Amino acid sequence: MGTQLVPLDHFATHKRVWRRLVQTARLCCGIPDYDNYVRHMLEKHPDREPMDYKTFFRERQEARFGGRSGFRCC
Repeated sequence: MGTQLVPLDHFATHKRVWRRLVQTARLCCGIPDYDNYVRHMLEKHPDREPMDYKTFFRERQEARFGGRSGFRCC
């Protein structure tokens, strides 16, 4: 048996699938996707400065939990 190299586009496909799986897992856990936010801001709102990660994360948590600190018990 000879060693065969896997085509580069095969690796790119796996990388893309892996990114989508990680993104889905993060969204299921409630972790916001900063990379998509920055990409959206640069493409759709080039005149506006994207928030830094810390500000973005705080804003998303506040939006999700309604400004309450901590988690709800019920």
